[in-house]
Amino acid sequence: MEKETILIAFGRKVQALRKERNLSQEQLADMAGVHRTYIGMIERAEKNITLCNIERIAKALEVDIKDMF
Repeated sequence: MEKETILIAFGRKVQALRKERNLSQEQLADMAGVHRTYIGMIERAEKNITLCNIERIAKALEVDIKDMF
């Protein structure tokens, strides 16, 4: 099954923002209140993330939700 373009783009954005802040996937997961493997799955476009979790990750990265896309 081909990965959805939006999932790939979102995962790349999360990874770029995380790396800009010198955070590990585990650190970001802790800050966002999600499981540590979840961030990796998002970055690899393996999860169709919910709006609630997008908000959690955006807050942890200190960006507006609109900047996640």
